[in-house]
Amino acid sequence: MAYGKINPEGKGRGSDRTPDRYGKSSDRYGKSMDRTGKSGDGYGKSSDRSGKRDRKPVWKNSERPAKDRGREKYGKGKDLPDFRDQIQDEGDDLPSRILEGRNPVLEAYRAGRTIDRLMVQSGTMDGPIQSILREAKKAGTVVDFLPRERLDQISETGMHQGVIAYTAFCDYVEVEDILAAAKEKGEDPFLFLLDDIEDPHNLGAIIRTANLAGAHGVIIPKRRAAGVTATVARASAGAVNYTPIARVTNLANTIEALKKEGIWFACADMDGEVMYKTNLTGPIGLVIGNEGSGVSRLVKEKCDYVVRIPMHGDIDSLNASVAAGVLAFEIVRQREQ
Repeated sequence: MAYGKINPEGKGRGSDRTPDRYGKSSDRYGKSMDRTGKSGDGYGKSSDRSGKRDRKPVWKNSERPAKDRGREKYGKGKDLPDFRDQIQDEGDDLPSRILEGRNPVLEAYRAGRTIDRLMVQSGTMDGPIQSILREAKKAGTVVDFLPRERLDQISETGMHQGVIAYTAFCDYVEVEDILAAAKEKGEDPFLFLLDDIEDPHNLGAIIRTANLAGAHGVIIPKRRAAGVTATVARASAGAVNYTPIARVTNLANTIEALKKEGIWFACADMDGEVMYKTNLTGPIGLVIGNEGSGVSRLVKEKCDYVVRIPMHGDIDSLNASVAAGVLAFEIVRQREQ
């Protein structure tokens, strides 16, 4: 079997992304002033002593509530989750994952540190910002353009200078590294592919299961999914330190590339065939879908098998991490026969 260099980041006609699942941003943009210096409500309505409304004010770049400018080149960062949730429970015994300020972020890139996510103030495109964006593009970092007020909320120091970066809690690997590890051990590749798992506790539990089941690695998407945070590390019981984890731009394209390496894919879905009746031996990739919507349509179409866990209770589904565990050890059982 060949384990050549692959390119999982290729462009495809479709996308394996599921629809937005984060609500609309409810940020407010502070007070505004009209030409007479009177305070308004932030959306162009202000009044003088006579009670008459003045004309709408001219917005500054950082206050504009319309669509953020300058997003076209790096994608639209709309409907974003509150990134503070990813670090608020890390505790004092762990270093902060936040880097703030232009020089610290730029030097982190130059030093080769892995940056999970970069947030830049929308409308800011001066020289230092352009340098940071160039480094981000080279590293394949997810870039989101946010209003200044949003960055102020996320900032721990209040001196972010329009740039905040989240460093990775672990060093991600390439998909090729996972295949090389399997080849080195003389084993058929056994991979976990997670299609938009959002709950960090689920992600951590699945990584723990992958390690105990002898999987060679876990593949997760860069966007619309949980990254490896301190919460994930805790939930994995330290398995993140031993389990190779790769991040890819397009999961469907990655599956197509891995198929050329001789790997077969089985995704979990309630409409599939009972797992005991499916041959899950040999090179295999187990695909686990989102907690709410399951495996996305495009990813499901790329899979060779659709399997289900037989259930006889009153509710119709298992937790994503529990389902991953059941299916993973069915694969282990079949491989050991």
